[in-house]
Amino acid sequence: MKRSILAIAATMTLVVSTAQITSAAGGQMNVVLPEANTEHATPAAAVFLRSYFTAKSRRNVEDTVGHFSEDKLTYIDAPLGWLRESYQAQKEVFSRLMPNWPATGRSYPTRILGDENSAVVLFTNTPDLFGSEIRAIAAVDMENGKVVRWVDYWDGRHFGAERAAQMRTPADRFPTDFRETSVRGAASARINETARKLQAALAEGNGTAAAALFSSDAVYEDRTLRTEIVGRIAIARYLSRALDRLPYGVGGSVAHVLGNDLGGGYEWRAAPAYGASVRRGITALELGTDGTIERLTTVWDGSVIPEADIGKLVLLSME
Repeated sequence: MKRSILAIAATMTLVVSTAQITSAAGGQMNVVLPEANTEHATPAAAVFLRSYFTAKSRRNVEDTVGHFSEDKLTYIDAPLGWLRESYQAQKEVFSRLMPNWPATGRSYPTRILGDENSAVVLFTNTPDLFGSEIRAIAAVDMENGKVVRWVDYWDGRHFGAERAAQMRTPADRFPTDFRETSVRGAASARINETARKLQAALAEGNGTAAAALFSSDAVYEDRTLRTEIVGRIAIARYLSRALDRLPYGVGGSVAHVLGNDLGGGYEWRAAPAYGASVRRGITALELGTDGTIERLTTVWDGSVIPEADIGKLVLLSME
């Protein structure tokens, strides 16, 4: 029986902070990546994704795309509507970009959730890669040890709203299908049930039911609104105030669930009022041993709605 590279990787020591590697130019360089939180990931997933970001940070095109399936790949930048549907198309993008990245540039994970079948990754691109810092959350589907679908979600306001607008795909050509049906859907029963129960409660405007899924000391973070709510009681009060105004609130729906019993998350379709602007977002979930949500982190593109509306949403976090 064939063993996937992820199964083999599980037997290895986790990647250390400093890796001696060969650059695309053929020389040696040291890449130092901050240690990611992998408490909610399997060792195999942590090794594989750490390897991907190390290769990306050292600007090695072949090693980076070597993590992708050559037979089946979808790569999407959700806020910009950039859709690439083949290994070769993504390789061409990295081949064009990476030679221009300075040696100081880094792309590194900060939290990895899930397993070698599907995962959610919180990561950072330093400003010297794309002209501004990007703090993103990626949905990653894998089959036979390779990535078959990767979708990046981030907030254009943090990147620079005007710059993002210039890069965004025009509305009449913006993708409406993010190809989640092209993958086998390998999320565990626990994360799938938790994600769907949570979004159902949010969509119904039932903040009390949603908060009941959290641990007593849970953290609820909205990276777009720069808000953090601590504790199940406070989360319940916040959701009761905000759900009819949030893009993932009343009327929102689950698009795709990822991860395992440790954690993961789900991509969501925005409520009807945001259907032509925000469109999509993602919510990362870290689960406790009892299945409750210990930490929620969500992000969506706030640059496509008026600044005044962002301000109103932020005010809802105040008590």
